[in-house]
Amino acid sequence: MAESDEEVDVLVQRVVKDINNVFKKNPNIDEIGLIPCPEAIYNRSPIVLVGNKLGVESWCIKFLLPYVHNKLLLYRQRKQWLDRDVLIDITCTLLLLNPDFTTAWNVRKELVESGALNPVKDLHLGKLALTKFPKSPETWIHRRWLLQQLTQETFLPNLESKDNSGTFYTEKIQQIVQEEITVCSEASGRYPSNYNAWSHRIWVVQHLAKCSVKLLLDELSSTKYWVSMHVSDHSGFHFRQFLLKALVSNARSTTSKTIAALHPLTDEQILSLPKEQGANAELQRLDIPQLFEEELELCTSLIESFPGHETLWCHRRHVFYLWHCWNNKHHCASVQLQSINSSDGTLNNLQAGTAGSHLTQAMEVDGTVDLSKQAYTQETKRLKRGPQQQTHGLAAEHRFIDNILTGYRDAEQARFATAYKKWLDTVIGQ
Repeated sequence: MAESDEEVDVLVQRVVKDINNVFKKNPNIDEIGLIPCPEAIYNRSPIVLVGNKLGVESWCIKFLLPYVHNKLLLYRQRKQWLDRDVLIDITCTLLLLNPDFTTAWNVRKELVESGALNPVKDLHLGKLALTKFPKSPETWIHRRWLLQQLTQETFLPNLESKDNSGTFYTEKIQQIVQEEITVCSEASGRYPSNYNAWSHRIWVVQHLAKCSVKLLLDELSSTKYWVSMHVSDHSGFHFRQFLLKALVSNARSTTSKTIAALHPLTDEQILSLPKEQGANAELQRLDIPQLFEEELELCTSLIESFPGHETLWCHRRHVFYLWHCWNNKHHCASVQLQSINSSDGTLNNLQAGTAGSHLTQAMEVDGTVDLSKQAYTQETKRLKRGPQQQTHGLAAEHRFIDNILTGYRDAEQARFATAYKKWLDTVIGQ
């Protein structure tokens, strides 16, 4: 065991060098961890590499962490000069042990901007740090900064030299998005209620994927099993609320921009459209009521299977409120479309030939035209019988609450059901 300051310096310098050599030897390391070891039993390096797993014996941390920490602070205070390679090694070691040290990430930002450090390698370092500290807020913040740098053309190699540079850029972004979703999934599984990981996932969908309809639907499908296994994790359910809200918002925006959406497009027609128009056409085929219906069914199943979890009731409240608002706004939009049609025949004039028969059929359903359901007109159209009927309204929710109150004796479940009923009567029933 090292005792004097000189011995400690020699020991720490050797450990830092060993860590650097390990990454050079195996750049595919995918996890780090501490090996419980109060004292150095053997005269060997405390850095252990088994396969792609990196372990650090715990006895050396009390020497290693203060050393690299002080070294970096002296550099930032301009009291000691360190070259770039030493800075990269020092900050790498420090961040693997303490990823919430903001100064170290800031130094690496400067190294990335100067071209001394590859941002992809820095992303990998952050990924490793998240395997040990999955909730580290500074790591997630730095990761978003790196992704912003990577999405700039200056960090995408030879874009100008490629004839299909736009396609190359899109594929690169898609690859980055999938990698980030994987990192978020792993981090959320390692730490319960990891809102930092889920917030980063939302950021990726918003800013990198630009709320792509396909990705929104894929995420809604892929996280269904996860939330079913983590019924008390509000962060996962909040992510699903974000997905539903984004789909509704996109569908509403598309509905307001085009009346031609009354006529469904085939898969071949959608593929032949430009990218933006194709995305709009895909939105027009979305069955928004069906999405809400499936989400409420998921809530019902989980509430009945796992009684007494407030997270599930909060999620149901949010989903039903979204459905209630969408239904009201969609009904108003449908009334406006009918008003236009009856006043000056604008809709009929926009379509020619066989389109007239489709429009006549569309005007005969329940007094409204559901733009998101037009791909299924032949299977779902019903004859006009009077006022529009909600597929899932207040009456259905009250029946569900009554079933819970009569079928369960769990006190917490009854309390949550009563609170939900009061919310329905106060907010929705007005």
